[in-house]
Order: sequence, then structure tokens, then C-alpha cells
Amino acid sequence: MTNWVTTRAQVKAFVEQHVYPAEDVLDNGVPGGAPDEAMAVMRGLMAEAKRQGLWALGHPKHIGGQGMPFLDYVYVNEVIGRSQHAQVALGTHSLQDSIMLDLYAAPEWREAYLAPLVAGDIFPSFAMTEPDIASSDPTQLMTRAVLDGDEWVIEGRKWFTTGAAGAEYTTVMCRTEGDDVAPHSAFSMIVVPTKTPGYRIIRDTPVLGLKHGLAGHYEVAYENVRVPAGNLLGTRGAGFRIAQQRLGPGRIFHCMRWLGQAQRAFDLMCRRLHERTAFGEKLADKQLMQKHVFDSAAEIQACRLLTLDAARKIDAGDEARIEIGMSKVVGAQMVHNVADRAIQGFGAKGLTPDTPLHIIYRHAREARIYDGPDEVHITSVAKRLLKAYAGNGPGIDFGERDGEVVTRDAARP
Repeated sequence: MTNWVTTRAQVKAFVEQHVYPAEDVLDNGVPGGAPDEAMAVMRGLMAEAKRQGLWALGHPKHIGGQGMPFLDYVYVNEVIGRSQHAQVALGTHSLQDSIMLDLYAAPEWREAYLAPLVAGDIFPSFAMTEPDIASSDPTQLMTRAVLDGDEWVIEGRKWFTTGAAGAEYTTVMCRTEGDDVAPHSAFSMIVVPTKTPGYRIIRDTPVLGLKHGLAGHYEVAYENVRVPAGNLLGTRGAGFRIAQQRLGPGRIFHCMRWLGQAQRAFDLMCRRLHERTAFGEKLADKQLMQKHVFDSAAEIQACRLLTLDAARKIDAGDEARIEIGMSKVVGAQMVHNVADRAIQGFGAKGLTPDTPLHIIYRHAREARIYDGPDEVHITSVAKRLLKAYAGNGPGIDFGERDGEVVTRDAARP
């Protein structure tokens, strides 16, 4: 594996030269085959990524990936994020699901799903959110699984199960333990093949008017769904622990991809300001537009450094709960702000499909909700910070936290 700087440049070139030109077709529905033209184009991009040696960069080598170290891969995610389709084209979309299977699945499911998942031959999906409860408090999840002999019987309803229509299986978060068990030890994850009787897709739920075919966000009913007891991931009651292991690094990848989207919006805005004239001068010469450029550049770079700091702490063995929470909130707000200013610079054209800004903007608004709404992260981070000062506690010295990471880094082989 070459160093991350070289790989990042190669991935950037792939995204710009191969993915961007295909976006008009791909926006009509990938992955999984709807419509056929879009899937054919995506399969071609996946083959090209493999040909260039850019496929599954962050997956561990022992499961068929290229084993790029976490912190190096963080930088690469920044350019993958410039197009919503690049994750699939480069095989990075299955990283978290592949790792979950590798760590926790029974041998039968590792053998059936892991290799084709990493190869991009099948697609995964993950079901946690439910329509009838506040998903900011997942201890309220109502979907239940009861062990009946050697089978789990699952009843419930999920939504925003991304890609369910084209997925080979869904990993379902559900309650498996009684009400007398502590909430965070009462939920488990179970692998459900999507062809299982009782697994019923109700609808694709458009997000701010966007529909993505088989890559959409689906509402799914689980009606007397029966799967073998061995479909459990890990141990009973370990659902939240596994979810946290999945979501922590995943939020860093999200933040870096948001930086990629913001960078693309920023580039489009700055070029537009040089190309467009009004009232006898270029938009680039107008102070209000210059303020848009300054604010966007400052927010991008501040968020970038905050996110990289969180990634560095994770890489050094820290859970980095404070840094991840701050990065997630600041990153979601940043990409929204930058996309909004870019649209303003384009005027009416920015509202149309003539640029990718309308999609970037709508995805930016999603970012403040999925993987935990802003309010949950704000509250969680604030509580952690305040706890350090309770009872005349030592408080938080952010520079000292940097020193802790440096010490751990020095101890690593």
C-alpha cells in the first residue's frame, strides 16, 4: 500500500474523472439495479476501481480488503465524500457491515456473506430506526425477537433501512431480553436475509423529495419473521455495544465525507463568482460574496481540524466521545452552511439539477438527524464536560488530552 497522500490523490482523480461524469445517470437509482442503466454504469465504475487498485481500501486484508490504516483511510474518505455515489463505486459502503460480520457473525454467515460483501457482489442494510418512537432514545425500540426453540421470531416495524430493496440481508436491532433487564443490555442484533418470509417492504421513504431507487430509505415490516438462533450477532444483549463500535468510527467517516461535499460546493461557488458578472463587475469582486468565501473556508478548515483530532484520538485507543460528538454536530452544520452559500452564489441555477448543489444541500440537512440528532450529541458532550467539574473536579484541559494521545502514540509499536 502506498502512503495515504498518494492514495488520496488517486481516489480524487477517480472520483473526478469517472464518478462525476456518471452522476446524472446514477442519480436515478443505485445500487442494486433500478434502473438497469444506472446499475450497469455503477458496475462499470466498481470494475474500474478494482482495476486501479482502489477497491475496498479500508477493509482489513484478512477479509479481502487492502488494510489501509484507520487514520490514513480517514483522509481518503474526505475525497470519497465529494460524490454520494463514490462510496459504492469504491467499495467503501460495506466497511462497517463487513467488520460486524467478521467480528460477531456465526461461521455460517461469515462464509455466506463476508467475501461477496467485500467484493461488492451483494449489498447489506441495517435496521435500527422505528417510525413510532423517538429514535434519539433507542432504548425505546419496540421491535422484539423471542427465541422459540432454535429460532428467533421477530415482530416489529423499522424505517430508514437504507438500501433494503437491493440488500441480501438486514442486520436488525431488536429487544431480546425482558423488561427487568437494564435497557442498554436488553437489545441484540440479528441477521435477517431479506428473502425471509414475513420480511415485507412497505415503501421507499423519500428524503426531502429525493428518491434513490434501491438505495432509498425503506420502511420494512417484520411479521412473524423466523430465522435460526445462530443468526444472532455476538451475544444476547450486546446490541448497544456492537452499535457503538459501529457508529463511533462511522461518524468520523461521515464527517470527512461532509468535508468532501463542502469542498465541492466551495469549489463550485468560487468558480461561479469568477464567471458571473452583475452591475459591471464580477461577483468575486463584491464584498458580500467575499464574506461567503471567507466564512466557508474558515468553517471547512475548523471542522476539518476538529474531525482529524477526533480521528487521531480514536486511532490512539481513545473512545473520543467528546471529540466525536463535537465533530458530528459542527460537521453537519458546516456542510449545510457551505452548501447554502454556494447556492446563493449561483442564484436560481443553484436550485436546479444543473449543478449537484441541490443534492448536497438536501443531504446536508439529513446530516443533522441521522446517526443521532444534534440535540443528543450536544447534551451528551455537555454532560461529559460538566461532569469533569462537578465536586471541584479537575475539569477538562484540552491540551492535556492532546498530551495523552501523544503518550499513547509513542507507546504503539
